[in-house]
Amino acid sequence: MDIPFLNLQAVNARYADDLKAAAARVIDSGWYILGQELAAFEQEFADYCGVSHAVGVGNGLDALSLILRAYKALGVLYDGDEVIVPGNTFIASFLAITENRLVPVPVDPDPVSFNIDPARVAAAIGPRTRAIMAVHLYGQLADMPALAELAGRHQLLLIEDAAQAHGASSGGRRAGAFGHAAGFSFFPAKNLGALGDGGAVVTNDKQLADRVAALRNYGSEVKYRHLYQGVNSRLDELQAALLRVKLKYLDEDIARRRQVAQRYRAGIHHPQIQLPSIPDEEQHVWHLFVVRCAQRDALQRHLQTHGIQAQVHYPIPPHRQSAYPALHDVHLPMTERLHHEVLSLPIGPILRDEDVNRVIAACQSFGGHV
Repeated sequence: MDIPFLNLQAVNARYADDLKAAAARVIDSGWYILGQELAAFEQEFADYCGVSHAVGVGNGLDALSLILRAYKALGVLYDGDEVIVPGNTFIASFLAITENRLVPVPVDPDPVSFNIDPARVAAAIGPRTRAIMAVHLYGQLADMPALAELAGRHQLLLIEDAAQAHGASSGGRRAGAFGHAAGFSFFPAKNLGALGDGGAVVTNDKQLADRVAALRNYGSEVKYRHLYQGVNSRLDELQAALLRVKLKYLDEDIARRRQVAQRYRAGIHHPQIQLPSIPDEEQHVWHLFVVRCAQRDALQRHLQTHGIQAQVHYPIPPHRQSAYPALHDVHLPMTERLHHEVLSLPIGPILRDEDVNRVIAACQSFGGHV
C-alpha cells in the first residue's frame, strides 16, 4: 500500500540513535532481567500515569491477568466471582478473567463512544459481581466517573484495561489513575510500543503492587524463596530501556495523532461513514481512528484501490469466538453490529498531511459520492 495502516520501521527510525544507544547500554551492562533499567522505567511510567507504583510484566494480557491473580492471592477475589466486561473489546480482556477461573459478564457498549455503558453495567450487577473491567477502547477513556460511582456504591473493584490509552486524560488524571489498578500493553503497535512484547500494571495500592511484582517472578521476592505460585512474566531490561526512550516522545506523538484525527473529522463528510464522537479531546489519544459504515467491506476495498490500507478492529467479538462456546447464547446486538461495521483508518505520528488528504478524498469518493 502507498499509505500503510502503520509503518513501525518509520515510527522507530525517528529516534533510532537513542534506541541504539539504550540497547548498547543494556548490552554493555551485563544485566538483562530485573535491573536498573526496569526500575527506572517503572518509576518514570508511574510518574507519567500519576500513580504510586508501576510493575513491568511480559505483555498486556499478563498485566490484566496478574491484577486479578493478585487480588485472588490477597483474598479479595475467589473462583467463580463475576467480572463485568464490555463485549466490544479485544479477547485479552476476557482471557485475563477466565484464566483466573473468574466469570466474564459481557455487556453492550455505549453506541456513541463504543466504550462500556455504565447503565448496562448497573443492570448487570448481581450477587456474584466483584469487579468491573473498563476498557479504554481505541484510546478513549471510558466513563470513569460513572463507573467509579457504581463501583463504590456496590463495593466492587474497578480495573482499567488501558492497553490502548497511554496518556488519555480527564480532569488532570491520566488513564491508569482512575481505578484500583490498570493494565497496559507495550505491544509494538501501541502508542507507547516496545520493540517486542511488554506490559505494566499500575496502581496506588502498594500491597497489590508488591504481590504482582512477586507473582511475575515465580512468586518470589527473594531469590529461591517462593511465597506464592507465580509465573515468569518480566519486562526485560532491553525493552525497559527502549521504552524509556519512547516515553519521552509520547506526548508529542499523541499531539500529532490528535491533529490527524481533527483533520479526518473536519474533512470526511459522507452519509454512509459515521465518524467517532468524543466529549473532550484530552480523553482520546487516537490509538485507532475507527469509523462505522454499513458497507464496511466495500469501503475497505475502495480504500485499497486507492493505495490505502485500512484494518478491522475487531471482526469477531469475544463472546462469538470458538474459544468461548459457553457465551454463544449471549446476545449483544450493539456489539455484534459494530463488529460488522467498524473500520480503522490509518493514523499515527508519522502520517503526512498529504497522506491524510488522500485518505479523506478516498473516503469522500466512496460509492461515487462527491
